[in-house]
Amino acid sequence: MVDIASSVLDLIGSTPLVRLNKLTEPGAATVAAKLETTNPGGSSKDRPALTMIEAAEESGELQPGGTIIEPTSGNTGVGLAIVAAQRGYSCIFVMTDKVAPEKVTLLKAYGAEVIVCPVAVPPDDPQSYYSTAERLVAETPKSFRPNQYDNMHNPRAHYETTGPEIWSQTEGTITHFVAGAGTGGTLTGVGRYLKEQNPGVQIIAADPAGSVYSGGSGRPYLVEGVGEDFWPSTYDPSLVDRTIAVSDSDSFLTARDVTHREGLLIGGSGGTAVYAALQIATEVGQDGLIVVLIPDSGRGYLSKVFNDDWMAEYGFLTSEGPIVGDVIEAKRGPAPDLIYVRPEQTAREAVELMRAHGVSQLLVAKGDMPIAAAEVSGAVSELALMERAFDSSDVLDRTTEEVMQASLPTIGVGQPIELAVAMLDHATALTVLDGGRPRTVISRTDVLSYLSPER
Repeated sequence: MVDIASSVLDLIGSTPLVRLNKLTEPGAATVAAKLETTNPGGSSKDRPALTMIEAAEESGELQPGGTIIEPTSGNTGVGLAIVAAQRGYSCIFVMTDKVAPEKVTLLKAYGAEVIVCPVAVPPDDPQSYYSTAERLVAETPKSFRPNQYDNMHNPRAHYETTGPEIWSQTEGTITHFVAGAGTGGTLTGVGRYLKEQNPGVQIIAADPAGSVYSGGSGRPYLVEGVGEDFWPSTYDPSLVDRTIAVSDSDSFLTARDVTHREGLLIGGSGGTAVYAALQIATEVGQDGLIVVLIPDSGRGYLSKVFNDDWMAEYGFLTSEGPIVGDVIEAKRGPAPDLIYVRPEQTAREAVELMRAHGVSQLLVAKGDMPIAAAEVSGAVSELALMERAFDSSDVLDRTTEEVMQASLPTIGVGQPIELAVAMLDHATALTVLDGGRPRTVISRTDVLSYLSPER
């Protein structure tokens, strides 16, 4: 009998489970990965993309020849683009500037228009990718925004497909389901279905540290596709038994570990989920069966998570020999590791802060500690301010955002000192990143003091 799918849309779903053999500790529960990477678009987002578009067609919200507009970290966009290609729609996707460049290229390959917005702004800011998407919908005739954060067909897709697949594949023996918390569609849909079959099944949300789900403010973190800075209506917290916060470092290093040791190329958000699943596996013991959902492949993160240079620059990898971290440990003085000034503070306040701490330059950054690399917008120095104040007497009363210079070059805490020396040949100071976040600023004097200690 000929077995040919009528279209690529018929290939969505029915993804396999595979046991993770190399990463679980002796005596730990079985951990099985639900590989959503085998969907046509390479991610779990193919499921709600199809369901949301079919529902919009049935309701008349999406008309023939219409345009689909959606803010996305990439995967939902791919799923929507695949459906659009089959149904004859145009697509405009809005992304933040933290996404890997290959994701932008991928969406353009499907014929979509892509608009990139800054990540370090609140959701209601006109520049945010949420606000930008709303504006485009208002400006574009015959447009439809699926709005995956409020569209209940998002969790319905997982309730009708992903949940039943997992229950059938495990023959009802699953004890825990672990997935990243993004729109909440997967956790809500799968969680509702599994708890209807067995109320004892535990639903675990794996969340980037700093996201609202795990008690953060939603300020920038580097892992893509999970976590939020607001509460989507597609997320039902009553179904979630536990939320585990996972750092960028643990997410990325786990993704690399799964890839190196299990032969499964997974993305950073998959690393987030696996890290949480392994934690649960150790706690539960050998009687547990944990299914962890792998939302996408690592192919969309080759320039970041799987790029050693990027990982080292952001302070996730450590080289051999003397490293930048050694310079930091050798620094003397009572000043805190990182001193910075906010964009709305005056240059005069910046000067006072520099004098109080005995430093000659400061980062300009938003937010409270610990700040994210994306929240750094520039730098100010005593020398530059002095030169500008000589020419204009009101400079010191202007905001630092108005008078700041470009951001300092960045270097990872685990990178070699010789790299710092080479970079300081062209810069007065460097911002040191540790786990993706600014930790401190080092100057030529700091490096020289380390290399030539007092005897």
